[in-house]
Amino acid sequence: MVGLDLLGIIGLIIIGLIIIFVIRLLFMLIPAALVAFVVWFFTGNLWWAGIAFLLIAALSILKKL
Repeated sequence: MVGLDLLGIIGLIIIGLIIIFVIRLLFMLIPAALVAFVVWFFTGNLWWAGIAFLLIAALSILKKL
């Protein structure tokens, strides 16, 4: 019974860490998504919007390092 409780706690901790990681990742990508939307709105081109998203996302990740 104790082993099952321990596995449950470890599982919940892992799930919590994954949720925190995903939320932080989403907050980090919000500026990239906004820039991509603005580029798409003004150009109407998904290719340029994708490039803008990737560049801003890469800059955000490099800034965090």
